[in-house]
Amino acid sequence: MALTVMLLNGASFCGGCCRHKVLLSLLGPFLSNSKLYSSYRRPGAEPEKKLSWQNADFSFKKGIDHLKTQLSLLKKETQDYLLGPGGHPLSQHVLEQTSVLWQFRSQEDLNKWVISSDEEIGGKSKVYLKLGRNNQAALLYGTLNTEVPRDGETKYSGYCSMRSRPAVGSFKRKKYYDWSNFNSLYLRVRGDGRPWMVNIYTDPYFSHQKDDLYSYFMFTRGGPYWEEIKIPFSKFFFSSRGRVQDNQHPVWLDKASFLTLGFTIGDKVDGPFQLEIDFIGLLKDRAHREEFAYEAYDKNTPV
Repeated sequence: MALTVMLLNGASFCGGCCRHKVLLSLLGPFLSNSKLYSSYRRPGAEPEKKLSWQNADFSFKKGIDHLKTQLSLLKKETQDYLLGPGGHPLSQHVLEQTSVLWQFRSQEDLNKWVISSDEEIGGKSKVYLKLGRNNQAALLYGTLNTEVPRDGETKYSGYCSMRSRPAVGSFKRKKYYDWSNFNSLYLRVRGDGRPWMVNIYTDPYFSHQKDDLYSYFMFTRGGPYWEEIKIPFSKFFFSSRGRVQDNQHPVWLDKASFLTLGFTIGDKVDGPFQLEIDFIGLLKDRAHREEFAYEAYDKNTPV
């Protein structure tokens, strides 16, 4: 224990951008009930003077349990890899026409998603997530409020979102989705007539790419009936930090989002909203031949 504390104290002399990263990756399984990463801090708020690791509860027993869990996951991943892509035989994978990524039938399914709103920046929008009637769908609901917080920094407000948790393999390794066998996103939803943005978050290679995402619109019609929505991946456009980029390119389906999928509402209309989601899946539409819907050109065309 003394050696661990000494190492953490020594790591504090490193730069703020890399402080504790190596040690936390090694000691993470031995920490329980601790907040190792600082949450959002509003402009003008005082930073916490106490280091985050000083609130950690070191637990050797939980570390051993965590190791056993990760070894069992590694065993299952190895078996699936030897069997074929996604744990299915290669012949079945090649002929697969549809695949369900997420469906909502229990609280465990909801725990795979996180919700957020402009409350993180001082806004007043509210968002909630629960199981729908008869535990047959996820119900995302809340209230949108476009009032800008009076902090002198924020200029825009009024959004709510739902985003799937990052997929990780054994020992917290990055786990990528391979969607190259499909060409469309397929959803069964029931909304209230308000538009949503569907976002695909990819794994950034450089730090300045962490805000890059691919997006497309989803228009719900309202009413009591469910609707099935098909969105070809060729329709998703590339943006960064909320701005559509001139240099467009299709999403890489063989590395489709370590940071996964998300839904955002921000139509600048104050009031309640709700969206029910039955399932989210993939579809291979053989009638869809479009590779990319947007013009790709060189911004700096030589004269």
